[in-house]
Amino acid sequence: MSITSQMVKELRDKTNAGMMDCKKALTETGGDMDKAVDLLRQKGLAVAQKRAGRATSEGIVETYVHAGGKLGVMVEVGCETDFVAKTDAFLEFAKDIAMHVAAVNPVGLKREEVAADLVDRERAIYTQQALDSGKPENIAEKIVNGKMDKFYSEVCLMEQKFVKNPDVSIQDLLNELIASMGENISIKRFARFQIGA
Repeated sequence: MSITSQMVKELRDKTNAGMMDCKKALTETGGDMDKAVDLLRQKGLAVAQKRAGRATSEGIVETYVHAGGKLGVMVEVGCETDFVAKTDAFLEFAKDIAMHVAAVNPVGLKREEVAADLVDRERAIYTQQALDSGKPENIAEKIVNGKMDKFYSEVCLMEQKFVKNPDVSIQDLLNELIASMGENISIKRFARFQIGA
């Protein structure tokens, strides 16, 4: 199958990947658009893992204020160079993360940041539910672990589904940006303020 410039453009619009990367992905997948998107996402993940050790000492603090000034978010997003920090894609990503935090209210960035007492309380509730349902202990433990994974995916920013596109997690979104920018990018911290909360 011949790869047309229109196909390359369509894939590029979907993934923000480079033109040559899109053409190569379409060639490798025989012109299958969905497989090409998956291939580019896998490559993006590999690039993100390769760059993960690099320091992110540049970046931006982005804010989002909602509901007539009653809800506000600050988020720090880091990158390697000030050049990337000034790009539209990076700034848009930081804005999207701030808006997402305002909408979804995560309790921590990653699993390690969720308060131990909250984790213990959730685990105790799930354990009791599983035991009360009469499940054997080994099955109950698997049920509890599954429910804890679901709990983390709801309260940890990096695991949450992106509010503007529930098909991708925040980590997926970050990996795509790292792949398209070609340098390490990290969400360092966030704070959410709400009047009366």
